[in-house]
Amino acid sequence: MMFGRSILVALLLTGAAGAAPVLSTSATQDPYWQAGRDTIAARLQVVNRPAHAKNVILFIGDGMGISTITAARIFDAQERARKAGTNALGEENSLSFEKMPFSALVKTYNTDAQVSDSAGTASAMNTGIKTRIGYINFRQDQTASACATPDAWPRTLAEFAKGQGMSVGVVTNTRLTHATPAAVYAHVPNRNWEGADKSYPVAERAAGCPDIASQLVNFRFGTGIDLAMGGGRAKFQPKDAGGSRDDGKDLVAEWTRRYPSGHYLGDAAALRALKPGAAGPVLGLFSPDHMSYETDRDPAKQPSLTEMTNFAIARLAASSPKGYYLMVEGGRIDHGHHASNPYRALSEAQQFSQAIAAAPKQINLDETLVLVTADHSHVLTIAGYPERGNDILGYIRPVAGGEGGDGLDEHGNAIDDRGVPMTTLGYQNGPWSGTIEGQKLSPRLAPTDKNFISNKLHGTGGESHGGEDVALFATGPSSNLVGGVIEQNVIFHVMAQALGWK
Repeated sequence: MMFGRSILVALLLTGAAGAAPVLSTSATQDPYWQAGRDTIAARLQVVNRPAHAKNVILFIGDGMGISTITAARIFDAQERARKAGTNALGEENSLSFEKMPFSALVKTYNTDAQVSDSAGTASAMNTGIKTRIGYINFRQDQTASACATPDAWPRTLAEFAKGQGMSVGVVTNTRLTHATPAAVYAHVPNRNWEGADKSYPVAERAAGCPDIASQLVNFRFGTGIDLAMGGGRAKFQPKDAGGSRDDGKDLVAEWTRRYPSGHYLGDAAALRALKPGAAGPVLGLFSPDHMSYETDRDPAKQPSLTEMTNFAIARLAASSPKGYYLMVEGGRIDHGHHASNPYRALSEAQQFSQAIAAAPKQINLDETLVLVTADHSHVLTIAGYPERGNDILGYIRPVAGGEGGDGLDEHGNAIDDRGVPMTTLGYQNGPWSGTIEGQKLSPRLAPTDKNFISNKLHGTGGESHGGEDVALFATGPSSNLVGGVIEQNVIFHVMAQALGWK
């Protein structure tokens, strides 16, 4: 009898036998409740993609740590609302890649450094091993003497890909010879050896490593790099042609001789005139140095990161019957942070998100693995109990009844114990002043000004990288391999596994 009563009670608590319990609570009327159920429903609808990919696209937001992602999603919504003459809180927003079904945390340290640089981290993603700070695709135990034995260098994903008849592309808004893009195609024990100039002293050249620009033009595997677009033209041209090379070599001319069917692009108009289906490799050098920040870019002279990405995908898809590997870097996020300039750092992250958003419209996710990550973080913080919808770039307007209590100025902004108003965004370290694109940065400007230089604890020549984990997002074939907390070099192995390599 007691046994039967227990069953009856259980049925009353759970509903009819076999029926799913119903969540009954007043919280069902709250919009966050429905949003939560919608999130679960979307997760249940995740498409099981094929195990193997034909193509891989690796997006790297240089310096796009988790605090940058958070600040950028708020900035993105608030900035779009400002331009539209409307209002947006921003915290509920999502950047394009945050909706990918799989994610992980990634440990970024170098073998000799707790806080990493872009050379060692990009090498980890491209070779499958971790290495020393400043090294590009050299093992941690190798020195400059290994320049003489290229067969002993770690093989890169691009080199394996070319061996399989695949195409390889690299897109960046930094110099093409900068650390992250260089890790696609180059091997050097010093990331500063970008060209034959003062950054690569003549005495060091005796080690025998070709400079990074030379390695792009003379890529040793297959038919060479199929597409490369970014800045850094000076690293490819001699001084008497307006470049920085002291060896007299004109690598642009050398590239055109090596690839007579190729297309050299020197400005945005040349890119827009080239049809994606035209035969031959592509080299685009759109600036003598890094390309302009998106907020300062002249669209008549330089294409956007989104425009270059769209072209690269269309081009490689049209010319790569055996598939392709494409690396796209939003590189100037990093530079905005180094200048302690939140506006440019976040607007670059916004542009990076837009470039990623356009990709799925051009690709088949049943045959293309898409990964989005950062090489390292920065010492950006989001703090101080601002109210919901507080301008992410602005002073802190504290939420009523929240923690804090250090007082307010006459404008209602939270102040520190010196009576100075505080911004939501700040840095652990960085410069007290500086210039960007010829414009003076100043802490005396309104924090919402694009030339504002943010508050910080320590004054240094440049803001530094941060050592915490970064995020990895994934969709497409084998994206289910992305999860948990992983070493950065595992990203290479995810890509190799997706491509069916053993």
